[in-house]
Amino acid sequence: MTESKTDVAALAPPVLILLGPPGAGKGTQARMLQQRYGLVQLSTGDLLRSAVAEGSEAGKAADKVMKSGGLVSDDIVIAILRDRLAEPDTTKGVILDGFPRTTVQAEALDDLLAESGQQIDAAISLEVDDEAMVHRIAGRYSCGECGEGYHDSFKQPKVEGVCDVCGATNMKRRADDNAETVAERLSAYHRQTAPLITYYEKRGALQRIDAMGPIDEIATTVSRAVSKAAKD
Repeated sequence: MTESKTDVAALAPPVLILLGPPGAGKGTQARMLQQRYGLVQLSTGDLLRSAVAEGSEAGKAADKVMKSGGLVSDDIVIAILRDRLAEPDTTKGVILDGFPRTTVQAEALDDLLAESGQQIDAAISLEVDDEAMVHRIAGRYSCGECGEGYHDSFKQPKVEGVCDVCGATNMKRRADDNAETVAERLSAYHRQTAPLITYYEKRGALQRIDAMGPIDEIATTVSRAVSKAAKD
């Protein structure tokens, strides 16, 4: 008996999207979801670098564009994503981080997933307070040796200037982690993402989560959203 498209979709691994501005904790939450559910985080940057390194047809096309200083087209990104979703480690589901960024990309993604009877199960929007986020991001720094993270207000090393983990003294800050630049990045995110929020809201896939609380509390709420999406 031939399976219907609905039957195939019911058996398909979940596909989640994490939305949120810089510093909202997307990376942290994605890692926690990977550990809890076995999902695979797929970020656009990592996908492009891997495809180029592997020398796939789509990777070669991306490499040519990037070397010329151009922007990789949506068609190339979709082709790379199609190849990645066909790999065996994605059978438990994936978390998309950094794609889609526009409604045009969202529509192309819908078409790609439909090829295998899949769909976006949940677009999880990590909601933040912009003013608080400026303070959060502008105050962060890390150990230049082991990468341990610190913050001027929330987490300082026990001995000033000395990493608690490895004892190194070369602390570093990202050049763009200053109040003015962070505010501009947040504003650009909201402008760019607003149509995408509406797109998934109209489809009943959007789930808004307050991302200003403790990491573990946010993780619990995100896990509930994932469980709800899996049942719907």
